[in-house]
Amino acid sequence: MFRYSPLFQLMMARLREFYREPAAVFWVYCFPLLMAMALGIAFRDRPIERITVDIREDAGSSEAITKLKATLAADERLEVKGVTGDEWRKRLRSGKTSLAIVATDKGIELWDEPNRPESVLARHAVEAVVYKQVSKEPAVDEHHLDETGSRYIDFLLPGLLGMNLMGGGLWGVGYVLADMRVRKLLKRFLATPMKRRDFLLSIMFSRMLFTVPEVCALLLFGYVMFDVKNAGSVFSLLTLIILGAASFSGLGLLVASRAKTIETVSGLMNLVMLPMYIVSGVFFSSERFPEAVQPIIQALPLTAMNDALRGVMLEGKTLMEVRGEIFVLAGWGFVPFIIALKIFRWR
Repeated sequence: MFRYSPLFQLMMARLREFYREPAAVFWVYCFPLLMAMALGIAFRDRPIERITVDIREDAGSSEAITKLKATLAADERLEVKGVTGDEWRKRLRSGKTSLAIVATDKGIELWDEPNRPESVLARHAVEAVVYKQVSKEPAVDEHHLDETGSRYIDFLLPGLLGMNLMGGGLWGVGYVLADMRVRKLLKRFLATPMKRRDFLLSIMFSRMLFTVPEVCALLLFGYVMFDVKNAGSVFSLLTLIILGAASFSGLGLLVASRAKTIETVSGLMNLVMLPMYIVSGVFFSSERFPEAVQPIIQALPLTAMNDALRGVMLEGKTLMEVRGEIFVLAGWGFVPFIIALKIFRWR
């Protein structure tokens, strides 16, 4: 493998100090604009705010359900979707719908999530439409989906876990490698018979040993302070945590494989992480973004991590049921590691 001479490295170090300023201009001025643009798309102004409402189609009279759907669909503010079984409960928990309606022989049951303002507003909007357009007022029974597993904190904690795994993998691996390169420690390893693969894997595994206990501590805190429980198996949850830590560690290796300054690796890691903080459903559902960009969002590792964690923790899914997200995480861990192995430089 070709290596530059010390003289050339010193010259390049001086040159890097010279052209480092344009990068600072980008991060100070351009990147905040990109973030503002992404947030503006997610929370864009609409002439008419569309409220997603689920109607359970396999409960009650089909004629009454059809009539109710037509009544609600006539209001341009409401976007009515038909669901079956307990799908409405899962969608309401995950923020994919604002209100669920179950028609019974006694009347209509409205299910909202009281800790989400948009859900409460949706209930009021539906009540107004029903009372206004139906000549004979039906019996409307209000229900609140506020048990453990359906609150906002239950939705938020898996997102925070995914964010912590991503931050630990990228900063814990990428920053360490860049710091070792700046302090010329990697040059010392170069003189040893150690294989590059063993060195990079040791960085990944050592970081995972720190990341997994950190995530478990966050889970314990959520359980003790907010009664956030895991509806799935502990084995499935731990498997996802380990897989996520490995996936983001592989991405961290790729980011730091050639970064020679702390400023460079910090900028690259922010470039990777900050967009995913916004679009990958950490604090709000990723479905807020347009359908056109959903394939890209679903292919991101943090989106897959958050969806898999919420599937196991909130819905009790097995690893087979979240295998799609597992394949995405495995791909983001394996492919970046192979590329990093090929392009990694000791100095």
